[in-house]
Amino acid sequence: MKPFPLPLRVAAGLAVSTAERVRELPRQLAGLPVTVVSQVLQASMRVQQHVTELAIKGDNALSSLRPVEDTPSWATFDEDLDAAPQPSRTPVADVPEPRSEINGHVPSVAELEAELGDPWAEEERALAEDHAEGENDAPEETKPKPGTPKIDKKAKSDIPRTSAAGYDGPAGLTGYDQLTLPQLRARLRQLSIPQLETILEYERANADRSSFTGMLSRRIANARKAEQAGEDGQENGQ
Repeated sequence: MKPFPLPLRVAAGLAVSTAERVRELPRQLAGLPVTVVSQVLQASMRVQQHVTELAIKGDNALSSLRPVEDTPSWATFDEDLDAAPQPSRTPVADVPEPRSEINGHVPSVAELEAELGDPWAEEERALAEDHAEGENDAPEETKPKPGTPKIDKKAKSDIPRTSAAGYDGPAGLTGYDQLTLPQLRARLRQLSIPQLETILEYERANADRSSFTGMLSRRIANARKAEQAGEDGQENGQ
């Protein structure tokens, strides 16, 4: 069989190759981004290697122009350092003694009062704590209890008033005439009802201060209420 002419065979082979490439084109297009990225990375790595090689050659060329240090700065040994100074030893006798807390200063009375606080401030706070009880409210017109003898105001001047120096005060309350309202209020908690009544009679017979008599009357009333409530509680418990 006589073979086909060469140009015809070349043309047939070219047509077959073109058909194969056309069939593979979709697959090549799908992998084209990956191929491009890989080629770019390879090119950048080649450039970096080339730059590194040039830098190494430059260092070798410049090292011959710069003198080498005999002792590098980082090469430091313990023998090269100066000896550390020895700590000085001071005799014990030369060391000053520790100073005391007061440092020879005697606090004054004002400083002691500032540290300990005002003694009457506690009484003022006690007066404010029981404000709800109504014992330290504004004075009201007090009425004498049934059975309490009325004392004529004109006759009060005839009653001799004893001084605090020679008299302990009603119900053993020393210096009653010199007590202020807050000071008296702070002492009422420790007194019984008979003692409170004695103080009230003494106040009415002498100074008859409305604020004092009102506070004493209200204190007696509250004490009686508390006593009555305690008795009722005991009866209910039995």
